[in-house]
Amino acid sequence: MSVFDPYLTDDGARDLGVHKVELDELMATCTVVSVHAPDVPETRQMIDARRLALLPDGATLINTARGALVDTDALVAELVTGRIDAVLDVTEPEPLPADHPLWSLPNVLLTPHIAGSMGNELSRLGDNAVAEIEQLARR
Repeated sequence: MSVFDPYLTDDGARDLGVHKVELDELMATCTVVSVHAPDVPETRQMIDARRLALLPDGATLINTARGALVDTDALVAELVTGRIDAVLDVTEPEPLPADHPLWSLPNVLLTPHIAGSMGNELSRLGDNAVAEIEQLARR
């Protein structure tokens, strides 16, 4: 397994059992790329058109970090070709407008931004889901 992390040492990578690479190499050699980084100026749109084009055909990009890390317009342009797939727990903007193309592309899976749920918020999320279903049933 490959990893890009500017703060991970070679010894740390070895301890984790991963192969440390630069981001461009990771994008060009991995069929599944999962994004995990903070939203800071250095990471904004780090996954841009050039890097998306490096992905192998059939690759999947997963973003559960922050929407601003991926250039949304560039991602849509790649996805429209059908060359890659995406699983997005976050988007830019968030929430997406109802008419945004990411909603209708067959090679995109959008999830509600809850990948990091850990505990007490789960009950509230469940209550909200039930309330939404009840509202839908009343229509």
